[in-house]
Amino acid sequence: MESLRGNRAIERDPFEDLSLPGWVYHDERFFEAEKAAFLRVAPQIVCHESEIAHPGDWRKLDYLGASIIVMRGDDGKVRAFHNLCRHRGSRLVDDEGGCARVLTCPYHGWSYGRDGALRGVPHRDDYPDLDADGLALKPVALEEWHGFFFVTLEPGAPGVAEMMAPYKQEIAPYRLADLEPIGRVTLRPRRLNWKTIADNYSDGLHIPVGHPGLTRLFGKSYAIEANDLVDKMEGDLRDTPSANLSERAYQHFLPDTPHLPTSHRRKWLYFKLFPNVAFDIYPDQVDFMQFLPVSATETVIREISYALPDERREMKAARYLNWRINRQVNAEDTLLIERVQAGMEDDAYEPGPLGKSEVCLRSFATRLRRLLPQARLPEPPKLKENGP
Repeated sequence: MESLRGNRAIERDPFEDLSLPGWVYHDERFFEAEKAAFLRVAPQIVCHESEIAHPGDWRKLDYLGASIIVMRGDDGKVRAFHNLCRHRGSRLVDDEGGCARVLTCPYHGWSYGRDGALRGVPHRDDYPDLDADGLALKPVALEEWHGFFFVTLEPGAPGVAEMMAPYKQEIAPYRLADLEPIGRVTLRPRRLNWKTIADNYSDGLHIPVGHPGLTRLFGKSYAIEANDLVDKMEGDLRDTPSANLSERAYQHFLPDTPHLPTSHRRKWLYFKLFPNVAFDIYPDQVDFMQFLPVSATETVIREISYALPDERREMKAARYLNWRINRQVNAEDTLLIERVQAGMEDDAYEPGPLGKSEVCLRSFATRLRRLLPQARLPEPPKLKENGP
């Protein structure tokens, strides 16, 4: 069957109505292919500028075997470096963040300034031809978007500003650059393929089945849409008081937010950037979540919350209640996606149909098949045998 797009006839993709095969959710060779094809070039959020407001402040991200430090220098500039001593490769820091005058290697004591330059080498006379300028910390590509800092291990993917361009006007009133952290980074290891988590985040059909609380809050207003590199989900809070105490209290205490347009003062927004970074944007706070792949069946969920300074008692109550509500949502999701992961690892599973409304899953599966055509195969390709 063919369809017309402009003046050019193109063949209909025979896979467009099917989900991905189960083997791509647990096959280690496919995971290695994902890393090479797009995971290493995908922008990854590290922190917000409010977390590194002063010279020497730094935050760390571990991703795909690399460890990255984002640090503010004495000149006020923010830079990203590999967390890697140039002498023997020791990690320089272990914590998630801190403040340092210099970064000193715990192995042999080499030290680096806040700009990444090599500052100190014990037993300097042992290295008569040492090129100090050439042994600065290795830089990592860094992008600032609305106060958030993103890094990429390799070039090749659009930046966050380009990815989020379709929603530029909608995002602007939230004053993301003025946010401050209201919690610490949490790391939640899960025995799940990263795609199992990413699929669920953009899935709209499981909301009325698996999340009774969100259904009470949103009614039938929950909607999803797929852009080229970003999925958007949203729901409007109902005026009818929820039967659940925490939900009803949140509806009641959520104060007015005059910096937002009327249409968004009681709206919950969700954005997922391909492939593995997500933002939950509420009237009262903003959460980010990453699905950091470790292996084909291991993922670390990394998350933290931010908010605009607001001392109103009602706002403090709303933020606490938001946390309570979403803690329950996370618990529900964990059980749901563990069941899905188990099914994907069952040899009996075959790709299931995708409904017309499942636009985000369709978009994701189409992009993955385009980047890695082997995802069209019903089972993993067999290894080639070595010749005699």
